[in-house]
Amino acid sequence: MPTQVTNYQCPACTGPLHFVGSSGKLECDYCGSKFDVSEIEALYAEKEQKAADAQKAAEEKQEKAASTDTGWDASGLSGDWGQDAAGMKSYSCPSCGAELICDETTAATSCPYCGNPSVVPGQFTGSLKPDFVLPFKLSRDDAVKALKAYYKGKPFLPRAFTAENHVQEIKGVYVPFWMFDGEAEGSAQYEATRSRSFTSGDYELTETDHFDVYREGSLAFSKVPVDASSKMPDDYMDSIEPFNYDDLKPFSTAYLPGFLADKYDVSVEDSAARADNRCEGSLVSALAHSATGYDSCVPVSQDVKLRRGKVHYALLPVWMLHTKWNGKDYLFAMNGQTGKLVGDLPTSYGKFWGTFAAIAAGLTAALSAVYLFLT
Repeated sequence: MPTQVTNYQCPACTGPLHFVGSSGKLECDYCGSKFDVSEIEALYAEKEQKAADAQKAAEEKQEKAASTDTGWDASGLSGDWGQDAAGMKSYSCPSCGAELICDETTAATSCPYCGNPSVVPGQFTGSLKPDFVLPFKLSRDDAVKALKAYYKGKPFLPRAFTAENHVQEIKGVYVPFWMFDGEAEGSAQYEATRSRSFTSGDYELTETDHFDVYREGSLAFSKVPVDASSKMPDDYMDSIEPFNYDDLKPFSTAYLPGFLADKYDVSVEDSAARADNRCEGSLVSALAHSATGYDSCVPVSQDVKLRRGKVHYALLPVWMLHTKWNGKDYLFAMNGQTGKLVGDLPTSYGKFWGTFAAIAAGLTAALSAVYLFLT
């Protein structure tokens, strides 16, 4: 059983905490917040219990999924890591329950999902072995540069975001995805109109023709992605798509050195509905785009049937940086292949009102000088 050395993190800004003898409290190096030792210990104990509960629930869900028929063919998924397993190790986060794997030369000092500064090293135990991996194309320096550009021009960001040492904590993570193959076929009916205006004597008239439009067709799809990590927000992953599958490689541990890889904790069963929606939505969109040449085209009915095929397991590259501010989590994510990024940013009202006060004081002084000059 590995021994963990816990480095406590500020609940307000995620900066490191250290004990100050004069105050008898844990104090933050960044925002100056102070906490009783018992308060922080209780907070971390609660996080560890939640992490353990979440991990237990995820394992039970995976066991249940193994015996459940979702309609998708998952028979090709394999748990045989062979000799690769000997060169792997794992980390677990006591805060959010994330399970991370990497090659034996890669060290993890903090969790990329929740920012917890300590993760517990352990013995690798194989789950499913990925079928594919999409290697990182953009380097860590590229990610840091993109993050700084993203922050540029936002003067009211808290210092916890823009601090150089914080930006440098960005991590490369292979995020787990299920990829679905199959075909969708269906039909859709629309009410469409086409109008023209003309002048007749003293009147300007508009003539509108009405049409019943019917479309049907099929659409084959390959490797429709659905992220398999509950810790990664789905809207983030949707936002940084698409990935270019031309660079997709058969999985090899040779792509892991220097990066972390998250183990899936959302089963094929629990991802099936989202995969169905994406496949159905693609066909519905294609049918709608084929109904052209009308001024308006309103769907009346649609019917889609899916022929579900193979499911693949893949790791896709994402650069990530987690920040906590005033009790809220903020995550920056960047596609490690294309550079497309997404992230929510807060406003430091201290900086905002400080700037407002400085501007107001300057305007007051200027107006006072003008007033005295005129009088």
